[in-house]
Amino acid sequence: MNVLTRKSYAVTSVAVLALFGLSACSSDDTADDSASVNATTEAPAMTDDPTTDAMTDDATEDATDGAMMDPAANLVGPGCAAYAEAVPDGAGSVTGMSTDPVAVAASNNPLLTTLTAAVSGQLNPDVNLVDTLNGGDFTVFAPVDDAFAKIDPATIEGLKTDADTLTKILTYHVVPGQLTPDQIVGEHETVEGGMVNVTGSGDELMVNDANVICGGVVTANATVYLVDSVLMPTM
Repeated sequence: MNVLTRKSYAVTSVAVLALFGLSACSSDDTADDSASVNATTEAPAMTDDPTTDAMTDDATEDATDGAMMDPAANLVGPGCAAYAEAVPDGAGSVTGMSTDPVAVAASNNPLLTTLTAAVSGQLNPDVNLVDTLNGGDFTVFAPVDDAFAKIDPATIEGLKTDADTLTKILTYHVVPGQLTPDQIVGEHETVEGGMVNVTGSGDELMVNDANVICGGVVTANATVYLVDSVLMPTM
């Protein structure tokens, strides 16, 4: 083989090797591109679900509303400001009462000490309505201490041994179900069986002949209306 032939052979060999090298690179690139395309095609798309979003938004809104609910939002009566000033915080305040069942809430309220004694067996050991009051949904017309002070002391003394009359008077102050201030006007049958009549509007509500001092006070199971007189059923 002459020199020219050997040079030609060497050039040809290099060209072939270069061609094979380019083909191999091209194949690798194609495989990589294919894998990338397949991965893109097969990966699940992230889409917005309007139904799920709406449910999430509603749940968030409900939670926010619950967290922001103000126990004092629906109060009515000319004495609410004085009540808030006398009991601004603690278990007997408007906010504090909202977390306890009604008999417990009343026992923490310094304006309701006589009523608390009457319903808990302290006035008459044969009359204890605590479990009853805490065990259902009620609207309670709650005479403040000054209301009981209007009653002749001899009558109060007699109630200490007259369980039937005391029970009748106390249950006459309780209506089944929780009535908000915008539902309270009208006649309502009491747990005692008699009827009470709520009249007026806004800050001028009356229950029979008693004035509502501050109403719409919520507890864990009842709505309370502080009144300035003890309600008397038909005997």
